[in-house]
Amino acid sequence: MKEENLTQAYALAKERYAEAGVDADAAIKTLESIPISLHCWQGDDVGGFETAGAQLSGGGIQATGNYPGKARTVAELRRDAEKAFSLIPGKHRLNLHACYLENGGKYVDRDEIEPRHFQGWIDWAKSNGLGLDFNPTYFSHPKAADGFTLTHADKAIRDFWIQHGIRCRKIGAEMGRQLGTPTVTNVWIPDGYKDIPVDRTGPRERLVDSLDKTFAEDIDPKIHLDAVEAKLFGIGAESYTPGSSEFYLGYAGSRRKLLTLDSGHYHPTEVISEKISSVLLFCPGILLHVSRPVRWDSDHVVILDDELQAIAKELVRSGHLHDRIHIGLDYFDASINRVAAWVIGARNMLKALLIALLEPTGAMKEAELKMDYTARLAMLEEQKSLPWAAVWDAYCARKGVPVGMAWFDEVRQYEKAVLSAR
Repeated sequence: MKEENLTQAYALAKERYAEAGVDADAAIKTLESIPISLHCWQGDDVGGFETAGAQLSGGGIQATGNYPGKARTVAELRRDAEKAFSLIPGKHRLNLHACYLENGGKYVDRDEIEPRHFQGWIDWAKSNGLGLDFNPTYFSHPKAADGFTLTHADKAIRDFWIQHGIRCRKIGAEMGRQLGTPTVTNVWIPDGYKDIPVDRTGPRERLVDSLDKTFAEDIDPKIHLDAVEAKLFGIGAESYTPGSSEFYLGYAGSRRKLLTLDSGHYHPTEVISEKISSVLLFCPGILLHVSRPVRWDSDHVVILDDELQAIAKELVRSGHLHDRIHIGLDYFDASINRVAAWVIGARNMLKALLIALLEPTGAMKEAELKMDYTARLAMLEEQKSLPWAAVWDAYCARKGVPVGMAWFDEVRQYEKAVLSAR
């Protein structure tokens, strides 16, 4: 789109929003300050770089598809991520799993990993102006092969995974210290039973004990934050997961940890947008893993659907967008261009936030308090036809990233020049 057309379209959109009592310039300024944490595992189908000694799959993690161009090395993954970041407006973050360490070709087991194995990532993030987030990897390992980690009945196996978690917290803290922005380290385990268990209490008692030992050392929240993530079920754990929603809500509230809400980790009739306001009353903060479940936790690329917009509106309306909420993406589609998958999801998350920021929240809350539900409904519906897309285009242009589908042309060129040679 020509620059003069962008300018004119934004001027008209700004005027329309002003009539509704919304400052479009202020919305853009706020959007600039919201980082999205891109998940490294979209770039290589949750493979990681542990070399010999690690399993290839397990624990309910599965990427489907075989689109060409998958990153095979740390260097390739970083290059692909850099390309994706160049097409997403704003300054953002990268979310790493522990299995993405740099070990110099020598296998390092997970209870032995150290910050030095991630110094290359820290240096790369610093040079690109990015923050980092982190995750222990409790899957794809021989000691997770029978479906249990922190809840395992064998104390030796539990101790192995507790040590892994302890080391991951130290790594996350070092990332935060060097980068000057707190790393959110998120705990998710695949533990559970395929069929109906007799003892539902025992694994949860062991999980409480394991988590308490993992989190025993206090870490300055200015450099590191802990989060815990629930899940309804997984592959091979269809009947019971110790780390359920109720378990982790209680744990996060009582231990003052962030609670992670993943879009795909609940019953198909549940949505995380409805949970945000309740969780913020009892937990110090929220980590979002924004995904798109199709019939189950299938981790499809995030689209600008009703639920994504509802999530964004709840985040903005909460008033805690900057101090208690952390936004990350979590999906892995191997059936399409992986760089495009990153860009589509991140731009859609940002679009949803912009739509929410352009909402006359104050006026609608006032109407609601007055029980003027007619005005509330009218305003909610009117927002749907206002020209948010013109504001989005102006934002992209200001941040120096392609407007409209121009970003896709760059991905196609990158695929031809780089990905097709792999």
